[in-house]
Amino acid sequence: MPIQPFILGLIQGLTEFLPISSSGHLILIPKLFGWAEQGLAFDATIHLATLAAVIVALWVDVKTITLGVFKRNENGRLGWLILTATVPVLAVGFFFNDWFETVFRSPLVVAASLAFWGVILWIADAWTKKQAEDHLEKIGWKRTVIICLSQIIAFIPGTSRSGITITAGLFGGLSREAAARFSFLLGIPAIAAAGGYSLLKIIYGGESVDWLSLTVAFAAAFVSGFFAIKFLLKIMKAASYKWFAIYRIILAAVILLFFL
Repeated sequence: MPIQPFILGLIQGLTEFLPISSSGHLILIPKLFGWAEQGLAFDATIHLATLAAVIVALWVDVKTITLGVFKRNENGRLGWLILTATVPVLAVGFFFNDWFETVFRSPLVVAASLAFWGVILWIADAWTKKQAEDHLEKIGWKRTVIICLSQIIAFIPGTSRSGITITAGLFGGLSREAAARFSFLLGIPAIAAAGGYSLLKIIYGGESVDWLSLTVAFAAAFVSGFFAIKFLLKIMKAASYKWFAIYRIILAAVILLFFL
């Protein structure tokens, strides 16, 4: 079994949904083992795997929102809000993602983002009220737009898409569990767009494909992503995000020590 795709797929699945930054780990791990870049086919595969993971893990929510769109109820309204508010994020990603990757993809930026947004997550967690909102259909357009737009910050490596949206959700009055659930739902159009964009590049770029490695990576990312979602939703009924914040700060220090 190809070990490198398995490990990177496993890491991608976990870090895509836990608020600890996939880019921070995917910069550090290959450097530690001297691994080369995986290429567009790998990027597309792990994005599609994490997309499948979130749809399966949150199937009840996905089904309820999708049916709500046709029934025109509150759940359907939430679905339209998510799709509409995600459009500006997709536009920024389409036009500026390569720029973000080129300008900001350095160990120093990743470490700084990990630590800074880890501290902000810690503060947001402490901010959470006992009577925080648990019902996603009652979020409203203002909070939906603000939380959606926070994903733009996640284009800076080390920020974490799930981390920044959970943070925005906590500041917006959501409970810890609701913030995580909403973050995962917001990720569906964003992850689908990223995977689709990579697929188009492969189709028009003629990149060779190692199907065994991609299959292993897909399976690892799907399984780890599925359990990461279930794990976070379960522990956030009683736990705190501060431990993820502490982990981010420690990882930032490790990256600085290793690279600088």
